[in-house]
Amino acid sequence: MNTKSSSQAHIAAFFDLDGTLLPEPSLEHRFFANLRRNHKISVTNYLRWTAQSLRLLPQGLLAIHHGNKRYLTDIPCDLVFRYMDSISFFEEGVARIAWHVRQAHKIILVSGTLEPLAHLAATALACELETRGLELRPLLCATRLKEHRGRWIGGLDGPAMYGPAKAHAVEALAKRHRLDLHQCHAYANSLLDRYFLFTVGHPHAVNPSRELVAIANQENWPIWSWCQAQTTNPQRNARLSSRIESLEKQA
Repeated sequence: MNTKSSSQAHIAAFFDLDGTLLPEPSLEHRFFANLRRNHKISVTNYLRWTAQSLRLLPQGLLAIHHGNKRYLTDIPCDLVFRYMDSISFFEEGVARIAWHVRQAHKIILVSGTLEPLAHLAATALACELETRGLELRPLLCATRLKEHRGRWIGGLDGPAMYGPAKAHAVEALAKRHRLDLHQCHAYANSLLDRYFLFTVGHPHAVNPSRELVAIANQENWPIWSWCQAQTTNPQRNARLSSRIESLEKQA
């Protein structure tokens, strides 16, 4: 391995998903809406969600929003493959990932969404890069759910991936994969992601909130405006359908 390749092997680009690489609404919101539309969420689960919200209330609304997954209690895990809409990215975001791949940087998705949804997004992203002649095997870090015999039991398996938890996850990933965080990049859109962005040497604010814009200007971070949603790509969609079918069989 030459010196440049060796150096690049220690660099990663960390990307948030919802609002950064993916247009809103969030992946989990879309999944929840489809479950509700297909009458997969019982009245009991709404009551469970309400009870858990009351328990989490002393920790604040963010803890409820990110940490309460009781609405998924006893729902089969494989429904994520049936009740998830097609996944399209911002074209500018995909182009930026392609640039990092050409630099031999690792691509790591760090998201507060549910891990199976992040896995689908990673699969869709890999299919998109394949149509551009690039190989991508992104690493994942997302909110994990406890499950038993193929069904979710409503609790988290580890921390909800938001706020400082994202920063801790990045530091752990850097240690595990021997990454030089001073040379790494991170892309995110929310004020909650400021901890995550401050962990790397090259933070990027993407479609940022007003509060994040203020931090980005103060810290002299690049600010990106990604707004061009992908158009239909039959080749990409065919590959993705095949991959999802394979994933569903393995689930």
